[in-house]
Amino acid sequence: MAMYPLILICDDDPVVHESLGLYLSSEGYEHQSAYDGQQALEMVESLHPDMVVLDLMMPRMSGIDVCRTIRQTSSIPIIMLTAKGEEIDRILGLELGADDYIVKPFSPREVLARIKAVLRRFSEKAQDEDSSIIRLPQLEISLENYQVKAAGKIIPCTPKEVEILHMLCSNVGQVFSREQILSRVWGYDYFGDTRTVDAHIKRIRQKLPQENVPWTLKTVYGVGYRFEVNA
Repeated sequence: MAMYPLILICDDDPVVHESLGLYLSSEGYEHQSAYDGQQALEMVESLHPDMVVLDLMMPRMSGIDVCRTIRQTSSIPIIMLTAKGEEIDRILGLELGADDYIVKPFSPREVLARIKAVLRRFSEKAQDEDSSIIRLPQLEISLENYQVKAAGKIIPCTPKEVEILHMLCSNVGQVFSREQILSRVWGYDYFGDTRTVDAHIKRIRQKLPQENVPWTLKTVYGVGYRFEVNA
């Protein structure tokens, strides 16, 4: 990450760019502006920003589609902005791999605090090289390249699916509640939106082989989830 992180603000409202830009500049952050989804993707490709602040509703391409496209090739931190405040939008954004969400109208100071928190978590993960690769029988999870291999095959996963699996496999046999998974993977309590954890676990199970492997991802009813390796 650069000494002065570059934040790409993606929103069709000039007032958002002006208000966030002032706060970011005052804290020493560099920033660039995109006013539609297609421009946002082009600027992510050309500028390689340290973070994307991404509005849900934009012309030419929605924030959801932009997030989905970015996540096909990059684990760059993404904070979603939504004017709707509807739970389904927040959950959908998180399931696609967003690192945080903020409902409009918002305080620029709050956005700045969230940006700092997400960048800090992202930097800490990048520095944790010693434990970035977990190897179990017929399973390997790498945070270096966000790749999962099971039974010798690469399993396509979103960044958040990789992080959840990495966390569970780093603590074989330990039960994690949905709230703990939200806290450890997303970094704070998502106001009770624990269903996004269930959705991620469901997709992980669908992707991993279920037969002829020496491990299982188990539900502990009323508590949460744990990863078990058969003796």
